[in-house]
Amino acid sequence: MTASARVATGLWLAGLIVLVAWLAGCSADTPDNADDPLRIGVLKFGTVSWELDTIARHGLAEKHDVAIEVVPLASENALAVALQGGRVDMIVSDWLWAARQRGADRDYQFVPYSRAVGAVMVNPASGVKDLADLKGRKLGIAGGPVDKTWLLLRAYAQKTRGLDLERAVEPTFAAPPMINRLMLDGALPAAINFWHYNARLSALGMRELVSVRQMLAGLGIDTVPPLLGWVFAEDWADQHRVELQHFFAASQDAKRLLAESDDAWAPLEDMIKPESEAVFAAIRDGYRAGIIERYGAPEIAAAGQLFDVLAAESDGQLTGGVKQLSPDVFWDGYRLP
Repeated sequence: MTASARVATGLWLAGLIVLVAWLAGCSADTPDNADDPLRIGVLKFGTVSWELDTIARHGLAEKHDVAIEVVPLASENALAVALQGGRVDMIVSDWLWAARQRGADRDYQFVPYSRAVGAVMVNPASGVKDLADLKGRKLGIAGGPVDKTWLLLRAYAQKTRGLDLERAVEPTFAAPPMINRLMLDGALPAAINFWHYNARLSALGMRELVSVRQMLAGLGIDTVPPLLGWVFAEDWADQHRVELQHFFAASQDAKRLLAESDDAWAPLEDMIKPESEAVFAAIRDGYRAGIIERYGAPEIAAAGQLFDVLAAESDGQLTGGVKQLSPDVFWDGYRLP
């Protein structure tokens, strides 16, 4: 090879190296990759895991052309930290959390996952038949001093009974399993707990005193808004709009399967660990009751009404000083007619 040919070849190779490096740099800078899975943070034994297991078991992600990576985490706080730190893309939380984040200039958005709501459960042996019967008694509360159901119950009792529950009862705060144990032992006459713990209580002989649906109606909120949902960053959603819509289609298929087929629940029994077949059936029925069949402007408006009640009752503590629920909290890529 002549000297001039060697120079030309060297220049060609150098140019090729520069081109490859430039292309690699462009690829590294591109945030959206259709082959990347949606990383979903979940509590290992939480209700969200039931649905994701159903999606995987029945090939629903493949059916809807979306890749999913499940990231198990230990607590609600761990979920929030993982989302904020970019370790996961989505978690299940509530629109209140998303609203507080937006109030701090962190633009998260919400798509409903479930409208399952809590209730006040009572031990029939306690003699509690009305809210007025709670005066001077203990009331177990699983979610802490600013638990949404506790705040809603206080507003409802004040409006419909003229009863100041904050003064009338002795709030007893504890973890959900402990609340159930105290109820079943007779140490608590009544309690507020999460829906799947209430389902267990119902199957074990406890009864519902007043539901969140009744509380909402008593406060003039006729539509039950979904409280729990998928939460993700707005800019990330802008880049993954198609994948998100595919995932929500897979989620709807899983919910439909769990709504219609008892057989689809059989593989979930080891995850749920029910105390009996009656408890298992109650949890299954409670999950089905929370499946969202419609979601649009009325539900979003009802969420705004509920936000106002919770903000007033908690003196802004629950809402983090946010004055109004912005419609921008609710992702515009998902509606159910």
